[in-house]
Amino acid sequence: MSWISELLDLYEKNSDKVGIIDYRKGNPYVLLPPFHTTVTAQITVTIDENGNFIHAEQVNQNDKLTIIPITEKSLSRTAGKEPHPLCDNLRYLAGDYQDYYNDDGECSKLYISQLEKWVKSDFCHEKVRAIYFYLKKASLIKNLVEQKIIKLNENNQIDDKESIQGIAETKAFVRFIIRPLEVDLDRKIPDECWKDRSLQECYIQYVQSQEKEKGLCYLTGNIETISYLHSKKIRNEGDGAKLISANDSQNFTYRGRFVDKEEAFSVGSVASQKAHNALKWMIRKQGIYFDTMTIVTWESNQLSMPKWNVDTDSIASDFGIELEKNESDEWEDEWSEEKAVSDGNPITAEKFYKALKGYGKKVDNTSNMILLAFDAATPGRLAMIENMTLNTARYLQNIEKWHEDCSWIHEKMKEKKRIQFSGMVGVRDIADILYGIESKGTLSIVDTNGKKLYAEVAKRLLPCIWNASHIPYDCVNIAVVKASNPLAYKDRKNWERVLTLACSLVKKYKKERKGEEWNVALDNKEKDRNYLYGRLLAVADRIEYSTYDEKDGGRVTNAKRYMSTFSQRPYETWKVIEENILPYMNKLGIATQKFYENLLNEIYDLFEKETFMDNKRLDGLYLLGFHSQAYDLKLKKEKVEDKKESSEN
Repeated sequence: MSWISELLDLYEKNSDKVGIIDYRKGNPYVLLPPFHTTVTAQITVTIDENGNFIHAEQVNQNDKLTIIPITEKSLSRTAGKEPHPLCDNLRYLAGDYQDYYNDDGECSKLYISQLEKWVKSDFCHEKVRAIYFYLKKASLIKNLVEQKIIKLNENNQIDDKESIQGIAETKAFVRFIIRPLEVDLDRKIPDECWKDRSLQECYIQYVQSQEKEKGLCYLTGNIETISYLHSKKIRNEGDGAKLISANDSQNFTYRGRFVDKEEAFSVGSVASQKAHNALKWMIRKQGIYFDTMTIVTWESNQLSMPKWNVDTDSIASDFGIELEKNESDEWEDEWSEEKAVSDGNPITAEKFYKALKGYGKKVDNTSNMILLAFDAATPGRLAMIENMTLNTARYLQNIEKWHEDCSWIHEKMKEKKRIQFSGMVGVRDIADILYGIESKGTLSIVDTNGKKLYAEVAKRLLPCIWNASHIPYDCVNIAVVKASNPLAYKDRKNWERVLTLACSLVKKYKKERKGEEWNVALDNKEKDRNYLYGRLLAVADRIEYSTYDEKDGGRVTNAKRYMSTFSQRPYETWKVIEENILPYMNKLGIATQKFYENLLNEIYDLFEKETFMDNKRLDGLYLLGFHSQAYDLKLKKEKVEDKKESSEN
């Protein structure tokens, strides 16, 4: 099924949601009916069903999104005079506009003439008739001035310097509420014209009654009215870029291949609007933004699925929220405990695998995950840069594989607390860690031009997550180089984020290229030179750090100071580090000193003589050895402290 067919199918499956305004993080979105669009209104005028003015007010900041009917030409208007069919700005609606502003009144005449045709048609609506009766009185500006919505200057004209919610008074957009003459408590039809589905249906029927000659729609194969003016506002309400457009007859949009645009493409009006409206709705509902690039995914049967771009902990948490939302425990049956193996944080792994099991129980073998990605090279043209369809069961398998192959111990801030989790960090976090700088205590990309890196990283990693493709080596190498330079970071926690990401990427790279399995759990029998040198460095770091007191909190150990050089010339640099840790070793107690001496000797014994004296550059595996050894020592220390506390109590 093509992406257009998927969007049309998406629209039909959600037809019960048409016209209903919903919110995502405080931002409104709506699945639009055909021949309608959304605008931001500044003024609400209330009248009765006979067209008598009641009152006017500024629109509430949290309720500005307004659904309005449009024509093809009014939707695409820029400097031309093309009125919307019902709601518009003051220049079109106010018959007395030229009494209060220097204007020829042409826009108002065009509007009222167009509205009159709708009123006289067989598809008129009571709200349309009320608005027509009111605006024919040509008293809108007068009423708004009396209500102190519009301010006049000393010449009794609309003041150009005044604005309403950031919009010049002359360009303020007006919407209507129509109150019935008699109060009916059982009345289910909303008074707001932008929420009335019966009004929207009347306009759709009115437009279809005026449809011109029909043709073959290249998208659906149906014979229907053809449109050559297509929707914008795809990525957001201010987006002027179009996905389908052939209005440039001077350049090479279609010239050289076709004589005219009719030969180039032919798209049905309703099909185009439904597809565009479904896309806009889905992007606002669950789209992901990476700078100017927008990616949206959905499941063909409208099932909730784990997000491909988030970290492991978020997938586990989202599953819990999903269970609460459905108020059901039918996903909580038996699942494979063999998968619940984790290094240091089994709880996260258990929740993650349970989540995937729960999502998988709902999957139909015929359902698919669809991904579309868009970016704009110019302000007027939108390009589809990615179109992927994947069987939903396979999608879940690939999500599991990504988080499992990259699984390491990571830290993040959650609900203002620093937590640890086993798995993989999110795509945006990867971009921040690889290319960000320290800002406000964390790593982030702050440069405006640099934010394009979010999109680049997402594009590079998307095939790795969705299609289980191999991870790009340059991403692995950047992480290893940055993790080998702890002195570049003021905050130790920021460097540790780089280190654990590097471990995740190296682990995955080693598995993909060489079939090797690595874990956070320390391997005391591993004889790989890179791994062993990493362990030595971690022990040296812990020895020196163990002697620090509170006033030494900001000091950097010799192991970290020489880490970059050590990664390039390990044998030569280890001699220097070994000499530097001797004074710190002597500060330790006899038992602790003996423990570290034995540990160093155990690591030395695992080396082959030739490999120990080999001074060539270490690969990324040394970071796994470093972190696994450091993590193991940290756990041992915590166990000792826990025993002391329990004995004291």
